[in-house]
Amino acid sequence: MTQRIDDYALIGDLQTAALVGRDGSVDWLCLPRFDSAACFAAILGDEDNGHWRIAPKGATTCSSRRYAEDSLVLETYWETRTGTVKVVDFMPQRDKAPDLMRIVEGVSGTVEMSAVLRLRFDYGSVVPWMRRADGHRVAIAGPDAVWLRSEPPVKTWGQQFSTCSSFTVTAGEKVAFVLTWHPSHEPRPELVDPHEALEQSLADWREWSARCTYRGPYREAVLRSLITLKALTYAPTGGIMAAPTTSLPEEVGGVRNWDYRACWLRDSSLTLGALLAAGYVDEACAWRDWLLRSVAGDPADLQIMYGPAGERRLPETTLPWLRGYADSAPVRTGNAAVDQFQLDVYGEVMDSLHRAHEAGIPAERHAWNLQLSLLGFLESTWREPDEGLWEVRGPRRHFTHSKVMAWVAADRAVRTLEADPSLPGDAARWRTMRDEIHAQVCARSYDPVRNTFTQSYGSRELDAATLLIPQVGFLPPDDPRVVGTVDAVRAELMHGGYLRRYSGAGGTGTATVDGLPGQEGTFLVCSFWLADALRLCGRREEACALFERLVALCNDVGLLAEEYDPVTDRQLGNFPQAFSHIGLVGTALALAADDQDPAG
Repeated sequence: MTQRIDDYALIGDLQTAALVGRDGSVDWLCLPRFDSAACFAAILGDEDNGHWRIAPKGATTCSSRRYAEDSLVLETYWETRTGTVKVVDFMPQRDKAPDLMRIVEGVSGTVEMSAVLRLRFDYGSVVPWMRRADGHRVAIAGPDAVWLRSEPPVKTWGQQFSTCSSFTVTAGEKVAFVLTWHPSHEPRPELVDPHEALEQSLADWREWSARCTYRGPYREAVLRSLITLKALTYAPTGGIMAAPTTSLPEEVGGVRNWDYRACWLRDSSLTLGALLAAGYVDEACAWRDWLLRSVAGDPADLQIMYGPAGERRLPETTLPWLRGYADSAPVRTGNAAVDQFQLDVYGEVMDSLHRAHEAGIPAERHAWNLQLSLLGFLESTWREPDEGLWEVRGPRRHFTHSKVMAWVAADRAVRTLEADPSLPGDAARWRTMRDEIHAQVCARSYDPVRNTFTQSYGSRELDAATLLIPQVGFLPPDDPRVVGTVDAVRAELMHGGYLRRYSGAGGTGTATVDGLPGQEGTFLVCSFWLADALRLCGRREEACALFERLVALCNDVGLLAEEYDPVTDRQLGNFPQAFSHIGLVGTALALAADDQDPAG
């Protein structure tokens, strides 16, 4: 039976991540990187596509689970008729090779355990050759080699191209399993003691979590979101993945299934703000540096997303042998949106670098010249239509949010030059550009009859992204056009208490804007944007009430996917989603700042 998306928990080692279900099965793991091919892909197919389950014999769902302290170490408890057992799942920050460790510990009584390991390389399509070596099991196929060992040794046997085992644990007993990947042409890495690795992992996460400076309301949810963002960080470069998964559907049974294992420039500004506000300056610096490396080059070649090390080629393909989560096909790898033209990313890059400068992060010598180059290109292209932040696969349009972010790019350049006149640049030129964009948006995106900004020039559709207009400073929050937009967006896009992204996104048939059939759930970050807009407009009680409902959507271990379906009460889309957790942190910190400011 297919588990709900929100039935999963996340573990990882800051270079890749795994999803562990409430049934004790690891159903998703890519090795050695976030964007590598999966060796466990059951979440996108079935058990024959790879998984690793450890659970009491005959049990189906755990009794409870939690993260140990403020960490990414998952503790799953199983209460059975004969006793209670705990399974500790984690991936220690790697020295060289990635390890997935699962420690079974008896809590009370005696429990009979069962384990099944089905390794399937290349997204569940390749059955490896399995053999014994040095008392361990080793699976090899093409470039991949995976070793399985246990301490103390547990008897295993092969069955239906799987490795099975059965063992018992009594109170105080521990049995540790270690799964280690390495390139098949290299020798096996040195063995790592799983119990020492567990203590080190807990110490690493304790130290990291202690650096969080936020002490306001909902601190537990905020810190869990920050830990999730850290878990989605590719440590060697500082890039932050949008999600660790691909093709988890926005509509069960639908085709809106995308690969989010990449780093979006659009996330950069909000991510920087969240990290800096919570005291994580080192992570903000690493993200800023990743951003500068990735966007370096001809501004005409700027992409909306890159691989975790700044890779540009992310070709989209489908995997026909996977039926998709709950028969939601196709399953995709790569993302064709990488080739889209999206004006807003220039504004997001400029705003990110401006935020970093204001926060006192030392500027890179070449950063300002790079920004001038981006502005020069934007000056000649901002009047063109684009695909917009929702990456529509329909015709290009003059999207309001795209133009507003082009305004942001010019505005941040003007502010930078005003703050430091010694920098090269023509402030008057960027002021003129800023004013022209502002006048055009107000003239062509605003519907005076309905008193709202619309999704694009001359359209009637509404878009949740227009809620960002006061947040980025395009208009003050008390401007009647902003207030009208907030009311209109809430009235038209609200569904079951949460916001859809835009008009038509939840309808049936082919949506006129995005060019895709079917529908989708409510988009969680948009609801956080609504809470932010309500707060800015002086409607704090409404903002707090919405924020509390959003926090309540987190699953039992504090994780959020991209979307939520209020009809079926289930999370949808790739999981966990960085954008959703960034929204949670940003709104929480803004509301807390009001509490500390008597004038707020």
